[in-house]
Amino acid sequence: MANLHAEASFGLRDRRHDALGELRVLPDEVICSILENLSPRDVARLSCVSSVMYILCNEEPLWMSLCVKKANGQLRYRGSWKKTTLHLENVPVKYIESGRSPLHFDGFNSLFLYRRLYRCHTTLDGFSRDSGNVERKDGMSPEVFNRDYDGKKPVLLKGLADTWPARTTWTIDNLLLNHGEKALRISQKSVKKMSMKLRDYVSYMNIQHDEDPLYIFEDKFGEIIPELLKDYDVPCLFQEDFFNVLDEDQRPPYRWLIIGPERSGASWHIDPALTSAWNTLLVGRKRWAMYPPGKVPLGVTVHVNDEDGDVNVETPSSLQWWLDYYPLLVDEDKPIECTQLPGETIFVPSGWWHCVLNLETTVAVTQNFVNPKNFEFVCLDMAPGYRHKGVCRAGLLALSDDPSLEAEIVDVCRRDDMDFSNFRRKEKRMKIREEDDMPQTERTDESFQYSDVQKRDLCYDIDFLATMLDEDRDHYNAPWSSGNCIGPREMREWLFRLWIRKPEIRELIWKGACLALNAERWFDCLLNICRFHKLSHPTDDQKLPVGTGSNPVYLMDDYVVKIFVEGGLENSMYCLGTELEFYALLHEFSTSLQNYMPEILASGIIYLENGSFTVISWDGRGIPKLIADCNLFPVKYSEENFPFGLWNKKQYELRRSGTSATDLACPTGSSQIWPYVITKRCQGKMFAQLRDALSQAEIINLATFLGEQLHNLHVLPLPPFSSKFSDVPQNFKDSDSFMEVEPCDSKISLEWKIFFRNLSNKKMGVSSHLTKWGDPIPDTLIKRVDEYLPNDLTKFLPLSEDDHNLDEIWTPMWIHSDIMDDNIQMESCSGNSNYNGIALDEVIHRGSSNGQRSEDTHGMSWRPSHILDFSDLTVGDPLYDLIPIYLDIFRGDTILLKQLLQSYKLPFMSRGASQYESEEDGKFRRLSYRAMCYCILHDENILGAIFTIWKELRQAKSWEEVELAVWGELNSYNHSS
Repeated sequence: MANLHAEASFGLRDRRHDALGELRVLPDEVICSILENLSPRDVARLSCVSSVMYILCNEEPLWMSLCVKKANGQLRYRGSWKKTTLHLENVPVKYIESGRSPLHFDGFNSLFLYRRLYRCHTTLDGFSRDSGNVERKDGMSPEVFNRDYDGKKPVLLKGLADTWPARTTWTIDNLLLNHGEKALRISQKSVKKMSMKLRDYVSYMNIQHDEDPLYIFEDKFGEIIPELLKDYDVPCLFQEDFFNVLDEDQRPPYRWLIIGPERSGASWHIDPALTSAWNTLLVGRKRWAMYPPGKVPLGVTVHVNDEDGDVNVETPSSLQWWLDYYPLLVDEDKPIECTQLPGETIFVPSGWWHCVLNLETTVAVTQNFVNPKNFEFVCLDMAPGYRHKGVCRAGLLALSDDPSLEAEIVDVCRRDDMDFSNFRRKEKRMKIREEDDMPQTERTDESFQYSDVQKRDLCYDIDFLATMLDEDRDHYNAPWSSGNCIGPREMREWLFRLWIRKPEIRELIWKGACLALNAERWFDCLLNICRFHKLSHPTDDQKLPVGTGSNPVYLMDDYVVKIFVEGGLENSMYCLGTELEFYALLHEFSTSLQNYMPEILASGIIYLENGSFTVISWDGRGIPKLIADCNLFPVKYSEENFPFGLWNKKQYELRRSGTSATDLACPTGSSQIWPYVITKRCQGKMFAQLRDALSQAEIINLATFLGEQLHNLHVLPLPPFSSKFSDVPQNFKDSDSFMEVEPCDSKISLEWKIFFRNLSNKKMGVSSHLTKWGDPIPDTLIKRVDEYLPNDLTKFLPLSEDDHNLDEIWTPMWIHSDIMDDNIQMESCSGNSNYNGIALDEVIHRGSSNGQRSEDTHGMSWRPSHILDFSDLTVGDPLYDLIPIYLDIFRGDTILLKQLLQSYKLPFMSRGASQYESEEDGKFRRLSYRAMCYCILHDENILGAIFTIWKELRQAKSWEEVELAVWGELNSYNHSS
């Protein structure tokens, strides 16, 4: 009001009322937030609307936000963010460099814009906090660190980097001189990957005036500039890292080179997967603020998605927090803080909130690690569900007013001699609430004290946190959080490798496995199955499920036990039922394929009832009463020989393909019933374990073997077609979306209709599906995917010029659909093929990284012996089977693909040229086009594999370019040659 009176006295009129019209009711920060969500061209147009809109639309922070959202790949700063964005928009240079002076208007002021301008131009000379309350220690021994600090509290450590060459060589000038042309990743609030040449970044640092400047945060610096790895060593206090058992390309990002100017930094966060971290500063000064686990900083909001547990943190920039929030804190609510000086190393324990502000240009190196002190917390963070993740980050404030939990918390407090009232307060800052039918964990802005360190121990006790796990969430079925540091398959591989390589801490590893994947339940299932079939008791080595598959699999001395879990009970029954039907069919026909498949010894169903397990045998024929009582399956199929065989499985897949992702997130069927199968254990090793140790001749031999076995599989007759399948379309007649994609050609056989209808259902949501998968799939291609895919997938079927139906010749075939590197068994042909005599630590050994034979395979040669895991059997286009083989086993090697095709010797259906065929329809003659469409519509992220193998295709302008680069070899295939 004072400003308005002052303007009136000088005869100035407030522009805001007239210039913004109806928008004047919105605060400036809201208008600026809206502008950030527009395109650069729309913002440019809006700047012409009025004088105030001109001011708002020409703010550098706005154009920085627009540029960060637009940029993808390598970025070059052009002196201002508006110019940089216009270059990205391909605006002609003459308009960008027009030289017109900016317009200035009186009669308008904005406290919001002023504060932002102040933050952009402030200096931080007075921000140092040398008298912080983080302990500084020099010459600490590992024993003292483990006893007093690891897993407990932060500490600043001197002397750990005194002998590093990086202390003198990692200056900005030296790095610029030696590595100026290297592109390094930039950290900003963007899902896209941005990088800048170091030379360009240093130029940007020297001229920028940003509130939250771009920040080099490169986790691949060891690959980009390998010599930097020689300039420092992991300090002795932090050398134990459980992720070391993974191959370098499997482990999550764990080390970063960090370079940033004054005002840059990391806003409030907890390190990924609740890992601990050390950070050594080499140049400059950093100010740190930290809170113990469960103490959410003022101004920070935590959201936890109740579907997959993904955690999203909304936080102001580091500088804004120190300027706007820190002064509001009473002394007892202030963070633990310090100023880190060059040569000092700070340790941040697992789960601690921390915020970093660079007081001047800084260079640092940091690494995250997992050790015995935080291992269980890392495993807990990977467990499915969301409530435990909210409690890990927000403490008891993340809990709703749940009386049952209240009693449990009181009990824990009594055991620990604590006061419950200190933890369970009515004025919670975190709560579970429902918003737009999406319950989330949210924090309000009220405050609470935590002066006693013990107060945080209750909400960060691993046993207490484990009570927050959702017992109904099955690790193998629950959605995997995109924020998890590794995928579910990699997590299972990691735990198994730890189990084998670190037997001295198996008790700890077992606790972690029980948290992450409910290993105790699956082991109880195994024990009861072994007892029922009078099999030997599993040894301690065999306690954890092996491999990276989607179901628990146990390797015993002479046999393998697989428990079907993926997709819920109904899906599991069809997977095992189809596999059992297939094995029965093999015995009716003389085919060599059965010589290369493991023998089935037994199969059945195990279920949990009233706290105890019961096991029954089942060979795939008929419906067991236990299953019939579930009322999940149509009674009319009970008279069939294999009610869960191929054709009924296809009906189930059709139902599922029309189901929303939300419904699929909670699979139908009881979570206490699991089918299982026991097969004879094959001698040798999986191809995945030998890949790097095999010679080129051995891999060529594998390609020949796979072509021959695909031939045998694809010529095997299908079981009799179920007449009851004709009822399936009735399930969809009320669905408009289904009618849009239903193949309309009445001459197409029902078998092919089943296959293409399933693909058509997937095609409807393909854009959003690919967007969810995201990087490395290029955004430009995702936007064009609908125009690349055919409107009518049945055009892939070969029809003659007179439109005569040829599906009597081209019929669907059995397809394995999952022949990957862990489903190929290799045996030694050098007189040492006894798999049972090989130590388990060698079983999981994948060979050396340089391609030489590893010690355990030296002097041995290997040949393929078995194809494993036929539970994903289905029927369709045999071209489908090439996708996992070519991309996973061959890694895109066209020589191996050609070798496979030479031994395959079967034609793939394809359309011949037709005088009635349009130029547009000519693409249907290309096998490469069909294969590429199948990749796009695949249930798995096949495109992620493609753009990882062929990195250059990330710059592709069209799907045709990708298609021909990946699958072009198929177009020259002639089965008779």
